[in-house]
Amino acid sequence: MSEDQVIRIASGQGFWGDRLNAPVEQVRRGRIDYLMLDYLAEVTMSIMQKQRGRDPSQGYARDFVPLMGEILPDCVSKGIRVVANAGGVNPQGCGAAVLEEARRVGLGGRARVGVITGDDILDRLEELSERGHALRNMDTGRPLTDVLDRVVSANAYIGAGPIVQALRRDATVVVAGRTTDTALTYAPMMHAFGWSEEDWDRIAAGIVAGHINECGAQASGGNSLVAWEELTDLEDVGYPIIEASSDGTFVVTKHLGTGGRVSRAVLTEQLLYELGDPREYITPDAIADFTTIQLDDEGPDRVRVHGVKGRPRTDMLKVSIAYEAGFKAAGTLVFGWPDPVKKAREADRILRARLEKQGAAFDEIRTEFVGWNSTHGALAGAEPPADLPEVQLRVAVRASTREPVEVFSREIAPLILTGPPTVTGFAGGRPKVEQVVAYWPALIDRTEIEPGLVVEVSEA
Repeated sequence: MSEDQVIRIASGQGFWGDRLNAPVEQVRRGRIDYLMLDYLAEVTMSIMQKQRGRDPSQGYARDFVPLMGEILPDCVSKGIRVVANAGGVNPQGCGAAVLEEARRVGLGGRARVGVITGDDILDRLEELSERGHALRNMDTGRPLTDVLDRVVSANAYIGAGPIVQALRRDATVVVAGRTTDTALTYAPMMHAFGWSEEDWDRIAAGIVAGHINECGAQASGGNSLVAWEELTDLEDVGYPIIEASSDGTFVVTKHLGTGGRVSRAVLTEQLLYELGDPREYITPDAIADFTTIQLDDEGPDRVRVHGVKGRPRTDMLKVSIAYEAGFKAAGTLVFGWPDPVKKAREADRILRARLEKQGAAFDEIRTEFVGWNSTHGALAGAEPPADLPEVQLRVAVRASTREPVEVFSREIAPLILTGPPTVTGFAGGRPKVEQVVAYWPALIDRTEIEPGLVVEVSEA
């Protein structure tokens, strides 16, 4: 690739459940070279692990497979490469399903699928613990042995290396599990431009590009506090596209004729999303210093990003662990004018008294008044506005055992006829008792994680 050549990396999914037509639009409404699809969040891994527990063939983003059936013919004919973490906890199953889908749509022998493994360490936790890897909770310092018997998923965040290798082996589609979100964008940059694994500044620039791309339309006007009132075309919002150059600089844009907006202000919002110390945005491949980012508007829906500095990667990888942490339920009632909050407070008092009378003890019980203080908490003021027309009482409970939560579930509905007046809505019937899956972030020596890669061609 020539020094001045630009590659276009399009974002097509920001989370599992994002708009299904977004990747189709990215492929068909203009030129792109790569399509990245981000499906995973911390809780998503535990959901997928439960699905796989019920059916060993599952455990990945199932809507990814028919999507590939729709866009793979376009990708093959246009030379577009797809990089996705849709594999969840079963990348092999996902990859096999994509290969079968490629054969079904007439691409036998013409589509290559790379499957990346090695991030799932669930079956290794006991052995790792015995060898001295405490996998301490990064927030509390507790060792994983405290909850080891309740762990349901454990996945290390792996970086760009295996994605780059898959692209070098001409994979049309790269299916990964818990790779870091940003690598879905910067791995194609490392591959296309031949960057060294120690080219910290360029990789850091790619990390910034990945952070912009990873949440989909949030970087092109969606969920934007600075732009939402001015945008009247979000029904056709265009997802972001990174136009990357070999020196690490890039332009963020979107397809012509699509809705939304790419601007310095909108991108600044996205850059601050889920940001801790801006000087240390840590990934498996480098540390990016977000205080060095420079943004320049270059015209309508074009922002140039440059100046990014990076530092060497750490010797540790982050591990996302989920474990069973009891049971929960939440119930709601809507009270109408007059004095809706006063009525809701009395209903809350009655409910708690009835629960106490039945001996139902909880690790936590939380009450919110939606329409007054559920969003802003204490900032909403000590008392509600006098003219508040309605409020939704929302009560949630959590306990280590199921029984008290079931008692709570039975006591919400009776308040309709045995509590304060003007209940106007009972949302969803009796509250559903659900198992709580809690998040346990930890670190592990990167030498313990060995990613695997298999690249296969669809059968003719």
